[in-house]
Amino acid sequence: MTQYVILLPGDESRWQQASADERSAMYDRHRRFMDLLQARGHRIIGGAELTHSSQAHVVRGELDAVTVSEGPYAETVEQLTGFYGVESDDLDDLLNVCGLLAGSGAVEVRAAVPGPDDPGTDVAHATSGAATPAPVS
Repeated sequence: MTQYVILLPGDESRWQQASADERSAMYDRHRRFMDLLQARGHRIIGGAELTHSSQAHVVRGELDAVTVSEGPYAETVEQLTGFYGVESDDLDDLLNVCGLLAGSGAVEVRAAVPGPDDPGTDVAHATSGAATPAPVS
């Protein structure tokens, strides 16, 4: 099975202003999403709702010589609000199920690059399309 990460961007101010009923409806949507994943043969391997981006820490530097700043890495209206890790053999169906969370917005689905110790991994092939992390300046 291929591992995917489903990234959930959102406007944090809308969530902060949401009523209890609106929040409950969103949590119900997530429960339905998880149920659908399982019913359709996908497997959730992780995920979480993230704290507000104002509580983020941005780390720059190298081992034991870092500078830490508070707040989000990027100042934008939409921030990463949560994620799911999912294993699936059917990307098309996974994308269709993600439509439940996307609604009138969007979610981002990315395949994880297999590690060198994963069974059947051709390391040269697995990393050929992967982006090399950019150095932080």
